[in-house]
Amino acid sequence: MKTLLSTSLVLLAALHGAAALAQQDKAASTVAAPAAKPTLTDGEVRKVDKAAGKITLKHGEIKNLGMPPMSMVFQVTSPALLDQVKAGDKVRFTAADIKGALTVMSIERIK
Repeated sequence: MKTLLSTSLVLLAALHGAAALAQQDKAASTVAAPAAKPTLTDGEVRKVDKAAGKITLKHGEIKNLGMPPMSMVFQVTSPALLDQVKAGDKVRFTAADIKGALTVMSIERIK
């Protein structure tokens, strides 16, 4: 009886350890997954708010964010990006989700 109990405890501990390792492997693979690379998207500048560091763009599909065409406000990685454009400009830009904030990474006027 003692041997059976000891064997059961060893088996239970081994199973628990294997489950914990599997859970760690799953968490590690989730964290290590790379974010989609930002892709160029066509848009039109609707508003530039330098004081707030934001830009409103009417844009096409943003593939790396899985976002359909719409108009929305974005943050920018650098206030200098806002000096490059004005309302009404046609642009190409890249955007990414940075810590939950949709952010324009680069922007260029289409001439």
